[in-house]
Amino acid sequence: LVGSEMCIRDRITAMKRIGILSDTHSCWDERYRKHFAGCDEIWHAGDLGDITILERLEEIAPVRAVRGNIDHGDVARRCPEVQEFEVEGVKVWMTHIGGYPGRYSPGVKKLLAEKRIRLMISGHSHILKVIPDHELHLLHVNPGAAGHHGWQKVRTLVRLVIDEGDISDLEVIELSPNSQITYI
Repeated sequence: LVGSEMCIRDRITAMKRIGILSDTHSCWDERYRKHFAGCDEIWHAGDLGDITILERLEEIAPVRAVRGNIDHGDVARRCPEVQEFEVEGVKVWMTHIGGYPGRYSPGVKKLLAEKRIRLMISGHSHILKVIPDHELHLLHVNPGAAGHHGWQKVRTLVRLVIDEGDISDLEVIELSPNSQITYI
């Protein structure tokens, strides 16, 4: 029984809860902290706007971030254009501008196929998209825009779970306009 309990405990701790956002454009909303509490990692798909956004997210959980087309200075020095990594047996590829299934940016589809990516994260469009690519056997997630800059009517975040090669429990979080935000 002790061995079984250890296996169960190891399995529970191996599961990763991930918070995903993009396009904050220097906007901090305290609800990021609330919605990402309990996440094992936070992924930011670019256009942070100010390094303080990254620093505040790091107070919540470890952060993986890529720079977007508006990111310069400290953000550009700290965040690469692309991140490729593996979490719980799922190969992840994250960039700011990568397109989406059926409309990938040039060269992206070939790269995703060659590297056998299972989860692609991108931002830039300010449009929430969760699209399975059945041809490449991957899930594309664009969390939409978490900041106020842009034309989006609804600000969004995404949470999901990665566990032993499976992506599950994907949640879309809508941020109502009535919030306490800070522009940095």
